[in-house]
Amino acid sequence: MTQPSDPRGGDGAEADATTSARDPWRFARPLAHRDFRMLFGSVVISVFGAGMWAVVMVYTVIDSGGGPIDLSIVAAANAVGLLSCAIPGGIVADRVSRRLILRVVELVNVVALTSIAVAGSLGPVSLPHLVVVAFALGASSGFFYPAYSAILPRILPAAQLLAANGLEGAIRPALQQAAGPALAGVVVAAVLEPAHAAWVIAAAYAVAFVLLMFVRPEPETDAPSDHEASSTRGVFHDLREAVAFTVRTPWLLWTLLYATVWVLVWMGPQEVLLPFLTAERIGEDPRWFGFLLAAFGAGGVVGSIVVSSRPLPRRYLTVMILVWGFSTLPFIVVGFTDVYWLMAVSCFAVGFGFSYGNVIWGTLLQRRVPRHMLGRVSSLDFFVSLALMPVSMALAGPLAEVVPIPIIFLAAGLIPFLLSFLVLRLAHMPSDELAHPLGD
Repeated sequence: MTQPSDPRGGDGAEADATTSARDPWRFARPLAHRDFRMLFGSVVISVFGAGMWAVVMVYTVIDSGGGPIDLSIVAAANAVGLLSCAIPGGIVADRVSRRLILRVVELVNVVALTSIAVAGSLGPVSLPHLVVVAFALGASSGFFYPAYSAILPRILPAAQLLAANGLEGAIRPALQQAAGPALAGVVVAAVLEPAHAAWVIAAAYAVAFVLLMFVRPEPETDAPSDHEASSTRGVFHDLREAVAFTVRTPWLLWTLLYATVWVLVWMGPQEVLLPFLTAERIGEDPRWFGFLLAAFGAGGVVGSIVVSSRPLPRRYLTVMILVWGFSTLPFIVVGFTDVYWLMAVSCFAVGFGFSYGNVIWGTLLQRRVPRHMLGRVSSLDFFVSLALMPVSMALAGPLAEVVPIPIIFLAAGLIPFLLSFLVLRLAHMPSDELAHPLGD
């Protein structure tokens, strides 16, 4: 069909594409959709509450007389809840209303934090109570991510998914790693008992729940046969279907394997060894380490905004994998330098590349995975990405006893970089992305 001519000359579609590519507010366009505004507002407030809880949890454990071991138990309960519910969360997200799942998640958060606030008003919160709440919050996160990922393509046009993922990628480090913990510190210092600060977090989750009540039912676009099948097939069939699709889809399988190695070699040095490295070379003031984490978060914010301000790259798989690979190279600088500003700039660069690639990745899942199994595939991604995080953290300390820390940082920076080129070749990503264009 012939396109109508554009008065400025040239093809109208090409002119629209050019205008779209130059749109300076492209990253904010999803906010024009009412349902996304309500959903995104809920996510913003919920992420802010999670950032506050990370600090309130620590001081609530301390106030109850707990030490490092008790804190580890509570943190482990959260991780167990998250990992144990990631896969079930994806299966449920493909069977029932994603909107209902998100509402239940926020309601669980409200109840959990309210119980801490009430218990804190009566005396120190017991360790078992904290463990149960930490598990519940982790479990709710395991259900949240697949449902959120699966609902976006049902309420937004495909061309705006990159921008929507960019917005979420920008607010998460800004609020969960910076603003939320900062406000929590102020509130904890102002109240009599740390658990009293849980009232503020419970109120935040309550507002997030209310906003979700204004999200309309997502349009039902799946084929009728999908609904009929979902009512008769078993849970294990659902899981096998998602795993089979992942295994026979090279770009998806190899990206998940790449992410697994990435987490294994990088997360432990960043979370466990970087604080000691900073104290040894720069100073023991915890603010030095805090500023490095802030630099990482700031890089994530900028990376998310930059990638979502432009159309999806034509070579989207190549760009994603190479950005991830090159983004780990600055970690080598962190391991060898004792110049603080170089460490900060390197952390910013790592955060930039990490979020830049993540925004593309989330968009690819939503655009190239069949919608009826998007929740399950998203949960597999979530689970695989997190499964080796505890292993990486557990290995980092003992490994540092026998291997010099700079060498560990060298490996953490170099292995993902080299692996990125291997993944591109093994998964035939350059030819795959050309055969499956995703232009706006």
